[in-house]
Amino acid sequence: MKILALETSAKAVSAAVTEGGRVLALGFQDTGLTHSRTLMPIVEHILKNADLTMADIGAVAAAVGPGSFTGIRIGVSAAKGLAFAASIPAVGVSTLAAMARNAAFADGLVVCAMDARRNQIYNALFEAKNGELARLTPDRAIGLDELSQELRGDPRSKIVVGDGGRLCAEALAAAGVACRLAPPHLVMQSAVTVALEAEEAAGHGGLVSAQELLPVYLRPPQAERLRKERETNEKK
Repeated sequence: MKILALETSAKAVSAAVTEGGRVLALGFQDTGLTHSRTLMPIVEHILKNADLTMADIGAVAAAVGPGSFTGIRIGVSAAKGLAFAASIPAVGVSTLAAMARNAAFADGLVVCAMDARRNQIYNALFEAKNGELARLTPDRAIGLDELSQELRGDPRSKIVVGDGGRLCAEALAAAGVACRLAPPHLVMQSAVTVALEAEEAAGHGGLVSAQELLPVYLRPPQAERLRKERETNEKK
C-alpha cells in the first residue's frame, strides 16, 4: 500500500510517498515560509513527478503532535481533506516516534527533542538496538533540567534528534550528560519517517477515517494559557 505522509510539526515542512518501506518520492523545505503556503505545492509536485495520483494512494498519514500548534493543525487538516476527498483512510502518528526512526541505526538511547519554549522540550526516549526501536517513555513536555537529572548516570550512548536537538544537546552537555547530535541530514523531522511509522501502525489496525484523525497537544495553546493567567490575576 502506498502511503502519502505529511510532516508539519515545526519550521520545516515535508511530504513523502512510501510503499513497503521504500521511499518513492520526497519533498522537503526549510526556508521559513508558512506551511499553509508550501505544503500542498510540495504534495502536488511529488505526486506529479512520481507519476502518481491520489487514486494510487492507499492512506494519508500525518504527524499529529506534539509540535507547533499552527503547524500540526495545518498538517492534520490537509491530511483529513486529502483522505476524505479520495475516500481513503488516514493514519495519525506521534511526531516524536517518527523522528526517533532517524537514529534507529545508532545503538543506545535516542533522545527526541522539540523546542516547547519556557526551558522545556517535547520529548520521548527510545532505545535503539540492531535497527529496532523500543519506546521507554510516553510523549511528554519536560524541563531540560529534569531531563538532565533523569539521564545523568545512564551509561548508554545517547543521540539527540529533532528541531530542538541542539538546544537539548547543549543543555545535557552543560549538565555533564554525554550525548551527540544526529547528523545534519537526520536531525530534523521528515515525512519519510512519518510514512514508515504509519506503515507499521497500519499493519496493526492503526487506520482511521478522515473524520477520526485528530491533533494531539501535550499543552494548551499559548493564547489559552495567557488567557487563564490573566483571568487568575484578575481574580486576585
